[in-house]
Amino acid sequence: MSRVYICHTYYHVYIAVVKELNMRKECKVNGESAISSFNDKATLILSTMSNDFGNLKERAEATELFKDIYMFDEKPDTAFPEVMKYHEDKGNLILNMIQRIKYTRLLGKLQEDNIPVDLKAYDDVYVFCDSDPIGFYLNYKKIRYHAIEDGLNTCLLCDQARVTNKGAFGFKCLMSKMGLIFIENGYGRYCIDYEVNDISANPNPPKNIVEKNRNEMFSKLTNEDKDIVISIFIENAKELLMQLESSNGNPSVLILTEPLCELDVRKRLFGDIIDEYRNTHTVIIKPHPRDVLDYEKEFSDVIVIKGKFPMEVMNDIPNLRVDKLISVITQVDSIKFADEIVYLGFDFLDKYEAPEIHRV
Repeated sequence: MSRVYICHTYYHVYIAVVKELNMRKECKVNGESAISSFNDKATLILSTMSNDFGNLKERAEATELFKDIYMFDEKPDTAFPEVMKYHEDKGNLILNMIQRIKYTRLLGKLQEDNIPVDLKAYDDVYVFCDSDPIGFYLNYKKIRYHAIEDGLNTCLLCDQARVTNKGAFGFKCLMSKMGLIFIENGYGRYCIDYEVNDISANPNPPKNIVEKNRNEMFSKLTNEDKDIVISIFIENAKELLMQLESSNGNPSVLILTEPLCELDVRKRLFGDIIDEYRNTHTVIIKPHPRDVLDYEKEFSDVIVIKGKFPMEVMNDIPNLRVDKLISVITQVDSIKFADEIVYLGFDFLDKYEAPEIHRV
């Protein structure tokens, strides 16, 4: 069974790695040999549209977990003036739908030259964040695929497809099921299913939604699996552990940053959190992989974790513990290495920027 994963973020790659490691165990349970032959391994595709993966490709290749790893120069619609013209509001539903039909086909077609492999050659195509242009390409080429939620519990927080398709949603879904337009997260004609962590709070999930609990997936990882995960995502885990242990006897607090707000607002937001703990704790900053604020420069008296990796990887580092973990809106249900977790939430974020910017 040939498989390919199309990833846009470090978290996407992490889930793809965990799925592959679990699949090897499932093959053994089913009486098959472990996935060891070259042809049995999956392909990994890393989209560079919104993320710099650094040397992740080389580190992943060294583990030989995947058969091939390709970089994908995915292009946003803003890269094509001929596509952007179809964003013009024509004033009524029918004319706008005609615009969208043209937009859907053209955006998909214009991705073709940058697709690194023949996706039709795979039995299973797994796509994280199919709202990106890759989803339009799959729709254009009529390729069936499995969608996987963009981040932990993104479907639980809201149905993004409904948010971005307000007004005549039923009609738009019909058009999407016909393949004339494209709607992400399970509503596309060629989307086989939409895999999420939790649907308990979603009142109107798509019919093809599949719930696969992330913590159950993580719990199946062996120590050998965790070593593979760490080698892919963290260049020097021992150095990181020593860095986190330099607490001078104070309790430790790990603050997860996020690419929230404008940079000056973000600096003030996380600066306020740091100030609250600066005198009583050893403060550790874990920058989000897409957060470009220079925390070492702005807050020289705190420990800043180097490297880009999903926070979940820290669960796999042996003997890692922190006394407290602080998150603004990052979902922390999967965190196991903190004795106490503080989730500040959207009410806290409201104090720093207008609620309509981050609330849907």
